[in-house]
Amino acid sequence: MQTIITKSFCELSLDELYEVLKLRVDVFVVEQNCPYPELDSVDRETETQHVMIWENSKLSAYARCYRKKDNTFAIGRVVVDVEARGRGLAQKIMDEALSVCKNQEGVTCCFLSAQVYLKGFYASYGFMEVGEEYLEDGIPHQDMSLTVS
Repeated sequence: MQTIITKSFCELSLDELYEVLKLRVDVFVVEQNCPYPELDSVDRETETQHVMIWENSKLSAYARCYRKKDNTFAIGRVVVDVEARGRGLAQKIMDEALSVCKNQEGVTCCFLSAQVYLKGFYASYGFMEVGEEYLEDGIPHQDMSLTVS
């Protein structure tokens, strides 16, 4: 059974928080061999929303949405568990994350920092490249934005 849940930091149970952080570290730090400080203050900000897809009590996909500027919400830490890949969960988590962003008061733009190999995936949602590619923690990235109404 698949369940999509969105919660603020304060609404997360300790078990949910543990699973979110474990998935992010497993993929972004271990799998991608990129030692960096995964924990930041964005997770705890009042308007940050943690979007999760649970399958049979296991966290399979995750994204976080947070206010970047007055009218801009950002999507970040988009991740699918290695055992859950190839089943369309990246699309499901992005659909839900975009819905969360678009439903925030006053938001006219969604922003994300894409790993370069995923630019086409995000472009399929209408995201446009902003500026030049850059390295973040040794991984090529591209800022992208989407105008929303």
